[in-house]
Amino acid sequence: MVASVQSSTAAAAQASTTVTQTSETQDRFLRLLVTQMKNQDPLNPLDNAQVTSQMAQLSTVTGIEKLNATVAALSSSMMSAQSMQAAAMIDRIALVPGKQIELLDGKSNAAVELDQPADRVTVSIKDKDGNLVRTLELGEQEEGVVDFVWDGKDNNDVAADNGSYTFSATAILDGEKSTPTTLSYGLVGSVSLTSAGPLLGMGTLGELGLDVVRRIL
Repeated sequence: MVASVQSSTAAAAQASTTVTQTSETQDRFLRLLVTQMKNQDPLNPLDNAQVTSQMAQLSTVTGIEKLNATVAALSSSMMSAQSMQAAAMIDRIALVPGKQIELLDGKSNAAVELDQPADRVTVSIKDKDGNLVRTLELGEQEEGVVDFVWDGKDNNDVAADNGSYTFSATAILDGEKSTPTTLSYGLVGSVSLTSAGPLLGMGTLGELGLDVVRRIL
């Protein structure tokens, strides 16, 4: 969080410096132009079109630099807001893209995301060695995030061991098969501030950006 504040302050200072430098450049140009006009040769005066062109160029450059400074300040403000939002997610459960599903005492939850409706959705759960443990039929589903619960039993109705499993999913619509996005629940343990934005540290699920979070519990 301190790093976020420092980054915001630095960006604001940089934007202020840019505006100051632009103002100084403009003042120097105008002083030079006035001096040039005062000392011009009466027999060979300055070309009005040339003076107008130079003024227009200066105005364009000044406008661009001011715009850049404004965009930099807005970007810094957004980064600070995102960092605060990310920090508030520490120790909370988030639903993010992933293939892991954790089983604890017969309780396990995960989800799939469909980009279109499906006549049939099937989830396959495998152990760490890649062996099929359980097949879940979710039936007909609408587009969007579809949660499911695994009761911890295998296809023979025998309780599976606690631990980490992986899962995949298939969807069928009008006979056409597709592969939905698999979503895992994980604990947000840390937040890293990077130039690309804050990243959520979610253990074995990796470091993920705020833009991929589907749900916060």
